[in-house]
Amino acid sequence: MGDPAILRHRLLGFICSIQCPGSIVIKTLDAIRMLRDAGVTVVGGFHSPMEKECLDILLRGNQPVILCAAKGLVGLRIGQTPREAVKDGRLLIVSPFAANVRRTTPARAIQRNDLVAALADALLVPYVAPGGKAWTAARNALARRQTVYTFAGEENSSLISSGAKPIEARAIINAFESHAP
Repeated sequence: MGDPAILRHRLLGFICSIQCPGSIVIKTLDAIRMLRDAGVTVVGGFHSPMEKECLDILLRGNQPVILCAAKGLVGLRIGQTPREAVKDGRLLIVSPFAANVRRTTPARAIQRNDLVAALADALLVPYVAPGGKAWTAARNALARRQTVYTFAGEENSSLISSGAKPIEARAIINAFESHAP
């Protein structure tokens, strides 16, 4: 649903756990605003509360966004702002699932997050709860030697020790722009 030409952009994947520490929330919202203002195309599932908030911020910009659904696209409910973004050619909605798949399950969420990572040149993972669905996708990306950025801090020590690159919010744009796919 939307303009498939968006897939030709450099893409920064975005995955975050359902529960996110307050210190990470602030860094993430700041980073998403900077990414939006810099025109970086972000791809994500935008399902967790943090991800939904970030989608709202991204859709206030002019850059393209890709939403990966964890269910089929037939009958997919999206709000007015995303509908307008699809109509304007700024939002592409994709799904790896058949049209008749109507429910998001934990297994489908992991597959969706793996699709986000597969489409992306690099990933921004503000926070993942060890052992959770987002953790699985981040570990899968790291196992494929994909660049995964996260925020420096004790909250992300497990992810960093697994190979994610700690980064401060202001440096995300420079790091992504200098990342060779």
